[in-house]
Amino acid sequence: MPMNPNIILQQKRKIIHIDMDCFYAAVEIRDNPELVNRAVAVGGSQQRRGVLCTCNYQARKYGVRSAMATATALRLCPDLVVLPVNMVKYKSVSRQIQAIFREYTDLVEPLSLDEAFLDVTNSPYHNGSASLIAEEIRQRIWSEHQLTASAGVSVNKFLAKVASAWNKPNGLCVVRPEQIEQFVATLPVNKLFGVGKVTADKLSQLQIKTCTDLQRFSLLELSKRFGKLGQALYYQARGIDNREVTPNRPRKSLSVETTFAENITDIELAKIELSKLYDSFTVRLADAKLDSVVRSAFIKIKFADFTQSTSEVTVSEFSLAVFLELFTKNNQLHSHKAIRLLGLGVRFRLDEEFAQVQQELFLPPLD
Repeated sequence: MPMNPNIILQQKRKIIHIDMDCFYAAVEIRDNPELVNRAVAVGGSQQRRGVLCTCNYQARKYGVRSAMATATALRLCPDLVVLPVNMVKYKSVSRQIQAIFREYTDLVEPLSLDEAFLDVTNSPYHNGSASLIAEEIRQRIWSEHQLTASAGVSVNKFLAKVASAWNKPNGLCVVRPEQIEQFVATLPVNKLFGVGKVTADKLSQLQIKTCTDLQRFSLLELSKRFGKLGQALYYQARGIDNREVTPNRPRKSLSVETTFAENITDIELAKIELSKLYDSFTVRLADAKLDSVVRSAFIKIKFADFTQSTSEVTVSEFSLAVFLELFTKNNQLHSHKAIRLLGLGVRFRLDEEFAQVQQELFLPPLD
């Protein structure tokens, strides 16, 4: 199959994706040398029915993974050291690492505390070699902070992000323009953005397991079957992604949640807990110092059987009464279920330009 001309247009870009290895756990191990060679995780306590934020590779050998219930993780690995989350420390380290990124380019787009995109197309360092810049950044993170990072380098964000996971941990993967077609050919579809278990199952029913399989379908066919996701899949399968690295991305939402030590069946007690959550939320919102406009308010409920329900309403202003009303309406549909987790939050209105970028991640458009 000849290389798509859109890929040629992207060869002018040099994108790096940096992904810290087991970031929270790595920071804790660095600060506690006695934890070296131990299975370590960071997350909530077993007694409070917490879940893990992350774990190191020693723990993963036992099947432990992030988002796993702490109790389950301890059954898999009885010697697992579970440490509480220290977000203040992780944010501080993250700021120091991002300062390194900005020495090489102003175009830095943080995705979270532990990963970011860098556009080094016009960077003067290493004669413009993105591969050498990525390797120097990884070496500096180690020498200055004793933490390892993996990096992916390519002509766009999609390929760079996939590549950063290719040689984890502590690795570098470069996908050059002439390697794109071969790189994506055998790439499993579950590596594509937007493909979760449900979509992967639907694709499997169509005998689509790799990007080569996906390339058999036209843009129109995939759009009819999967909507806008179908458009994204079409372009990703060909290694195409025209999104720019965007510093200072607008925040889309802010929320808080809590998992109860014991399931709640008393509705009035649940409302009291929701009120406490609301107080925590208003403090967090004030600390965030955002000037964003609220678009909607939502609540999240996870039940004892681990099923989940959300309710959302469009509002420009919110109050405790808004969340209590959402809870009441939701509870009318699930009144027989005990509650394991409650959460609440707001989504922000994005400016039109950013919203358009988010809606059409993978250009060109259908027509």
